[in-house]
Amino acid sequence: MAPVRVIVLTFLTLGFSLSAPRTPSAAQVVTIVAEVTAEGRPVQGASVSGDGRASTTDREGRVTLTTTSESGSTAIEVSVTAPGYAPVALTVRASTEGHTVVSVSLEPLPELEEEVFVSATRTNTRLQDQPVRVEVIDREEIEEKALMTPGSVAMLLGETTGLRGQTTAPSLGAGNVRIQGLRGRYTQLIADGLPLYGGQADSLSLFQVPPLDLGQVEIIKGVASALYGASALGGLINLVSRRPREDEAQVLLNLTSQQGRDVTTWLARAPNAAGWSWSLLGGYHGQTSRDLDADGWADVPAYARGHVRPRAFFKNGRGTTLLATAGVTVEDRHGGTQNGRLAPDGFPFRERLESRRLDSGVTFRHVTRRGVVVSVRGSVMRQRQRRAFGLHTERGIRSTGFGETSFQGARGHHTWVAGAAFQQDRYRPQDLPAFRYTFSTPAAFAQDEIVLGQRVILSLSGRIDRHSAYGALATPRVSLLSRPRDGWILRVSAGTGAFAPTPFTEETEEVGFSRLAPLRDLRAERARGGSVDVTRTLGALEVTATAFASHVRQPVRLRELGGSLSLVNAVGPTRSWGTELLARYRAGAFIALATHAWTRSTEADLDDGARREVPLTPTHTASLNLMWEAERTGRFGIEAYYVGRQTLEDNPYRATGRPQLLIGALIERRVGRARLFANSENLFDVRQTKDDPLVRPRRASDGSWTVDAWAPLEGRVLNSGVRVAW
Repeated sequence: MAPVRVIVLTFLTLGFSLSAPRTPSAAQVVTIVAEVTAEGRPVQGASVSGDGRASTTDREGRVTLTTTSESGSTAIEVSVTAPGYAPVALTVRASTEGHTVVSVSLEPLPELEEEVFVSATRTNTRLQDQPVRVEVIDREEIEEKALMTPGSVAMLLGETTGLRGQTTAPSLGAGNVRIQGLRGRYTQLIADGLPLYGGQADSLSLFQVPPLDLGQVEIIKGVASALYGASALGGLINLVSRRPREDEAQVLLNLTSQQGRDVTTWLARAPNAAGWSWSLLGGYHGQTSRDLDADGWADVPAYARGHVRPRAFFKNGRGTTLLATAGVTVEDRHGGTQNGRLAPDGFPFRERLESRRLDSGVTFRHVTRRGVVVSVRGSVMRQRQRRAFGLHTERGIRSTGFGETSFQGARGHHTWVAGAAFQQDRYRPQDLPAFRYTFSTPAAFAQDEIVLGQRVILSLSGRIDRHSAYGALATPRVSLLSRPRDGWILRVSAGTGAFAPTPFTEETEEVGFSRLAPLRDLRAERARGGSVDVTRTLGALEVTATAFASHVRQPVRLRELGGSLSLVNAVGPTRSWGTELLARYRAGAFIALATHAWTRSTEADLDDGARREVPLTPTHTASLNLMWEAERTGRFGIEAYYVGRQTLEDNPYRATGRPQLLIGALIERRVGRARLFANSENLFDVRQTKDDPLVRPRRASDGSWTVDAWAPLEGRVLNSGVRVAW
């Protein structure tokens, strides 16, 4: 009877289970193990994401992703990205029983691959996936500008939407870059993430960087102190070096109609079996002084500059990379009265600047077995300058030491970065010891990028700097990336910034410190700002519209009182707001680019507190560039730039600058290994001294002899040369 009873009970149980309502089964874990390789070797540090989860591969190129499934099997979209390789997307049929192993082979990116990775935001991810708006100048555009100004990146940056190159010392041709209407001293210039030009770059740094060995330029507009500290209140420019892919040598020779000359060489060796490669940049750049309006004053200053920069690179397939660099720059400039002529006061006035800069830096990146990326960076810079203002001489040494360690990892929906840094900036004046300073700034920072579904990424970042002179400077930032529909990208960003004042401003860079009172009771400048960017892609057409605003409290300004000059914190804020529009069209070898920027920037008058326009800020700027390029033949391009009216300050000849239309053209022809090129800038010969003199009728209270440069001083410039590669 026992066996019969067991059979009956079994049938009753089975019948009940078949007739009873079924309840949802518990979610089961799905495990995917991805093995990522390239050229037969495992790739460490590759980013693997799927179903809202993301992580990075370990030393063996392996990573495990887990998710949940309500059914017995599921299809999961998996994407794999790694710097230097083309991204891979695939559908994985995963089972809830055991784990599913998938092998992914990555292919190296070609030289002009459209996938662009940026490092300025620290996560080293694709440009399209960055919540922070980063504008990238690619290698193609760099090569074009290298034929126009082989010795400087100033034109390359100054012709970018939202950026404006501004001459700060006409007698010596010095200048800086203003971002979205903010003064140039707020712009942080770095190279491969390192402050090789100092914590606060001087007014000649942009003119001393040749573009031949740059791979790309990354630009963050607006407050970026949460990423790079108290020197990036207005924005950040990161010059990324070109990585060697093959053995290569280039020589570029250039001559200009204004008696300028350039000789630049670049040598590179491809990675060897051990993963090492190197490059070497060197060159000479010279210019003869030119008095174009025959008033006895140099409109184009003379200079002679030599530089050399070796770089060493290391990369293996296990996630370890290294970059080491060193640079030497030697330059002499002179301007002022020419050929025995005298200034309006009856005496000769010659300006000279001798500059000697040494720098070195290293960046190291390693991915641990757990997929955590460890980054270590450090640099030192020392610059000695001797500047003569007529009979007065100022000598000094500026130096910067920098070190940083950070950790990056991915877990679930989060990609996080945390680290600490230390920077010391020093100035040792030999003739005016009252302006001596040493600023030490330890800092801690953190960042978290959160994937909120397939179309939204949120980035939270914050930094706190403990400045030895200005105390604690806390700078949070939040950014959001959304793809509401295919072909649309929306970015929203807001944050705060800070700037630690030094004696070096746009005004003191021009006239020196001899009339300046020692700095007393200055407070750090504080800022907040935000932007909204919308990008629409329609096939070969890409359009980006931007709205931005910034508010700088306690801005440091130069004030004249009782015959002396002093730097003070203004009571009223500096406000800047505006819009940008960029449209880019690519069809085969043809590229068209159109831009427009509308900018309003106001500040409080130091005397009565009334609001006024910030001088030298054009309300409207626009550009149109047309380029045709064929790799085997050459290229031809036409560009037009419009600069609208701008308010001038303390100009005895006019209160507002005239609108300007600047036209240029470039042609390049390839003949074997050589590329012959000819370029024209400012074909209509727009020149400020055609309207008004550059020299004042009498010396200004701050000691300057020249008015501000609101239009080109050099007029039409033609240049031609040859570039040979083998």
